[in-house]
Amino acid sequence: MPSQLTSRRSTALAGTVRAPGDKSMSHRSMILGGMASGVTEVEGLLEGDDVLATARAVEAFGARVERLGDGQWRIQGAGGFKTPVSVIDCGNAGTGVRLLMGAAAGYALTATFDGDQSLRKRPMRRVTGPLADMGAGFDWQAAEDRLPVALTGGALKSIDYVQTVASAQVKSAILLAGLNAEGVTSVVEPERSRDHTERMLRAFGAEVGVEEQGEGWKVTLRGGQPLTGTFVAVPGDPSSAAFPLAAGLVVPGSEVTVEGVMLNPLRTGLFDTWIEMGADLTISNRREAGGEDVGDITARHSTLKGVVVPEDRAASMIDEYPILAATAAFADGVTVMRGVGEMRVKESDRIALMVAGLRACGVAVEEEPEGFIVTGGPVPGGATVHTAHDHRIAMSHLVLGLAAEAPVSVDEPGMIATSFPGFVEMMNGLGGRVA
Repeated sequence: MPSQLTSRRSTALAGTVRAPGDKSMSHRSMILGGMASGVTEVEGLLEGDDVLATARAVEAFGARVERLGDGQWRIQGAGGFKTPVSVIDCGNAGTGVRLLMGAAAGYALTATFDGDQSLRKRPMRRVTGPLADMGAGFDWQAAEDRLPVALTGGALKSIDYVQTVASAQVKSAILLAGLNAEGVTSVVEPERSRDHTERMLRAFGAEVGVEEQGEGWKVTLRGGQPLTGTFVAVPGDPSSAAFPLAAGLVVPGSEVTVEGVMLNPLRTGLFDTWIEMGADLTISNRREAGGEDVGDITARHSTLKGVVVPEDRAASMIDEYPILAATAAFADGVTVMRGVGEMRVKESDRIALMVAGLRACGVAVEEEPEGFIVTGGPVPGGATVHTAHDHRIAMSHLVLGLAAEAPVSVDEPGMIATSFPGFVEMMNGLGGRVA
């Protein structure tokens, strides 16, 4: 891929595409398949860099991992993880490393986890803290709370963990560790975060309890439950579907359909928000795949208006705020996004980068500690945006450039392959101008 990509104002986009497989489910299918006994067959796997790093890690922990075809994989699990012979390099996969640490903590092994320069900057203690409380050992190799870190697992005790901020990664790491802990492990969330781990654990044969508690819930898991290999059909990732759909909303005359998109209600906050903004967004052909609700989504060019996004919606769309901000730039009025401080500890400080990128493109933006406010209108564009190796920052600004008055460029576009291999080809196939 070139050192930068540029998107230019496009004529009407049209066509039907399929989003890449859901990244969250792809990571989990690999990890649970590696922990299980027997064969796990996966179809629709996202073959992005992050998931491939998780696949290599699962293999290093003792599973046999085979690619059978496009999106089709087979994992031969050995009923648990063993000590790897080398460092577990998770690349830029934050989900991968945190869930793998949770899974590995339950076994009597030692493993060192590392990643690229971006992943080394991301905090790990929100996961390693509760895992340490369960009995896992952590030896920080360079800086406290940052990779690389050596984990020593085994002989875990259950934990009753109460989250102050809902995080599916933290919840999932604790549950995966709890599978091999003594007693019953529970996680209480103030708001509901994505529940793919709970759903997939059941598919692999584990019993998982879910009890509503106010706006959130309490998830419980008894230790000592074996997992059995199964078949996993991975639906399209709503976070990735968001980019062609957003382009359909903001480029005049467009009509874009994305097939097979996961419609788990804990992942559709962006679509709900767009509809509140006046988006012409329709869902058809609803069905079930891989234990998840799935449908085809069509976006037509719309006159959008600014809204105040409910803060309690953040957990269901935390990865989608960058593309929401890009679409809000074209809306009439002000879009307020608050309660999203979690964006600052993703692949980058996504609040700061979106504010800087939008401002460079002539959009009025106000930055707050836990959010930002976008005032929409005509978007001048004409900037080169610094992405800090963040795929969602890059793709969001490239979508912006398809409807801006002047071209928009992004640096370091190679990282787009972490979540959306084929992004440029898909957008250009719809009629976009990205090169």
